[in-house]
Order: sequence, then C-alpha cells, then structure tokens
Amino acid sequence: MSPTEPRSPVSHRKLGIFGVVALIAAGLVVGTGIRAREEQGSKLKEWTDDQAVPSVAVTLPNAKSLNGTIDLPGRLEAYYRAPIFARVSGYLKSWSVDMGARVKAGQVIAEIEAPDLDQQLLQARADLASQQASARLSEATLNRRKTLVASNFVSAQEIDERTADLSNKNAAVHSGQANVERLEALAGYKKITVPFDGVVTARDTDVGALINAGGGSGPAMFVVSDITKLRVYVNVPQNYVSAIKIGAKATMVMPEYPNRTFQATVEASSQAVDVASGTTRMQLRLDNSNGELMGGYASVKLNLQRDTAPLSIPASALIFNGSGLRVATVGPDDKVQFKTVTIARDLGKEIELASGIAPDDRVITAPPDGLSDGDQVRVAGGAGAKGKPATASEKQAPKG
Repeated sequence: MSPTEPRSPVSHRKLGIFGVVALIAAGLVVGTGIRAREEQGSKLKEWTDDQAVPSVAVTLPNAKSLNGTIDLPGRLEAYYRAPIFARVSGYLKSWSVDMGARVKAGQVIAEIEAPDLDQQLLQARADLASQQASARLSEATLNRRKTLVASNFVSAQEIDERTADLSNKNAAVHSGQANVERLEALAGYKKITVPFDGVVTARDTDVGALINAGGGSGPAMFVVSDITKLRVYVNVPQNYVSAIKIGAKATMVMPEYPNRTFQATVEASSQAVDVASGTTRMQLRLDNSNGELMGGYASVKLNLQRDTAPLSIPASALIFNGSGLRVATVGPDDKVQFKTVTIARDLGKEIELASGIAPDDRVITAPPDGLSDGDQVRVAGGAGAKGKPATASEKQAPKG
C-alpha cells in the first residue's frame, strides 16, 4: 500500500481498543499499589501501637519453708555471777586468788583487818558479862527475900519489885547476848568466802587497800562466775516472737571459734515488748561444762515455727514513693495493679513480706518508670506469665 493511501478503519479501531486496555491496566496497577500501601500503613500503625504497650517480666511470690530461721546477735553471760563486796570496813590484810582461778563454795579468798570491829566486840562481851552479873545478883536477892515472906519481914510489894528488877536484868542480858552475836557474825565477814563453785573473773583490790562496808561506794572486790552454763540473751523483733517457742533449738557461732557451732535452748521470754526497740528479750541456755566459752557476743540462729509460710519477692520489685511502699502486680486483664506491702525481713536480694500480696499475684520484677495504676502491659514471660515470651522476629517492625 502506498503512503498516500488512507488507513483502514480496522487499524484505528485496534488502536482504540489497545489504549482502553492500557488505561484499564494502569488504573488497576495504581489501585493495587494504593491498596497495598494502605494495608502496609495499617499494619505499621498496629505494630507501632503494639510497641507502645510496655513489656514487663513477672514472677509469683516465693513461699518459704514453714520452719525457717532468723539470725540475731546475742549476748552471753555466766549462768551465776556474784560481785563480792565487804560487809565490814577495814584494810585488806591478804588475798589468795587472782583472776582466772577456779574456786570452791566456802573457800576463803581474802581477809580484812578490822580493829574497830574487834574493839566493839570486846566491849560488847564485857557489857554482856556485867549484865549477866547484875542479873545473877538480882535473882539471888529475890530468892532471899522470898524466904522472909512467911515471917512478915518482907512485904509483898518488895517481892514484886524484886521480881520486876530480875526481869529487866534478864532482858538486858538477852540484848547484850544478841549484840555480841551480831558483832561476832560481822567479825566472821572479815574472811571473804566464795558463794558457789566458779571462776574468779575480776579482782579489784590489793593488800592495804581501804575497804568500805557495803556495795555502793566502789567496785566489787572480786567477781565470781559459774560458767559451766551460760545464759544467752537475744532481742527478738516483735513479729517473730510468736514463732519462737520455749524449748526451741538455736545454733550459735562465736567469734573465737568461727568454724564451730554450739547448740542452745530457749528457756525463757520476758513476755514484754521494749517500746524503744520493738523487741522482746529471750533467754537461752548454753552448756559450757568444758569451759571453752567465756561469754561475750555471738551470732544466734533461731528456728522459727510458723503456721503460715511467708512470701518473698525480688528486692527490685519494691517501689517506694510518696504513696508508701508498694509493689506492681499484673491482673488477669494484663493491667497494672499497685498493692501496699509491709516488710517482715530484708534478705538482701529477696524481701520477705509480712502482708500485702497473695501467693497467686503476678509481681512485676522491675517496674519501669512512669508506670501507673491501670496501665496496659504485655507480660514478656517468666514465672506467672500466661503466654510465651515474644521472639526476636515478632519484635521487628514490618517493612514498608
């Protein structure tokens, strides 16, 4: 066909059909792209909103064993301890035992020289002898007067007077005898004796020292202690008193024996709470028949007998602010619930709680800053989580 010849109507029709198809195809491509971008934007929004919900790790409160222990400082003292003071005044004449000496009951350990007391005793004995002589003379006179009553040489009035005089003289004799016995008893205290078997743990006197009677004017001359048994005093916090029974066993560690333990038994409680410290003093008995321990201080581990198991949580779960001491828990709807708690015992990495939570509470182990009551959270896994923790691929943002 020559160039000058007109195109056929069929060719124009084909071109028109092709253009329409191309236009439709272009519209479909554009519509599909827009729809795909809208879907991708929707997914991105959902992922962004999902990432805005904080992920938290939770744990269930740990229930300790019913028969736990508590460590407290204790003070050891001799079961019997007697500061020995003088009963008479004078000068120390001699002493025979020093610190660390073992002594027996009744043993003389010192002697006091008391010349004033000796003179008082001599005077009292002389007065007694005079009173006894007067009483004997009064008795003899009364007996002679009685023999003259029948001959009417003596009146009944005189007999009554002599009888009364004899009674007075006898009373004076009894008084003088009591005074002599009192001074003899005091003179016996010039010898210082030991009240019970034990060890001399202190001596604070020497030969020639001025001794004053009584215990209020200076230190004791000697201190004697019975250390075959020891008393251990422990101040127990009030909330643990009910868990420590009379007869309960305790394990002790002494500073001088760091690799050994000693067994003691709870034998008494003061049955009172000290308002200053909030503790109750308890007394334990420790056998020391071999004399290894000398008293002092010890670390005492007491066995606790409680009816309910205490609950403990990680120390990182505690929140302390203006609202007090609280923990954040996750409810069944994965929303945050704050609960006020009280601490029973600080165990370092763990905190034993006295109240505030239940065994099935899901406690957030490390609450993030800005968390509020009722906030929605995602449990990331761990003890108490309802689902498995999210994987790394699930945490990636959708591409687009």
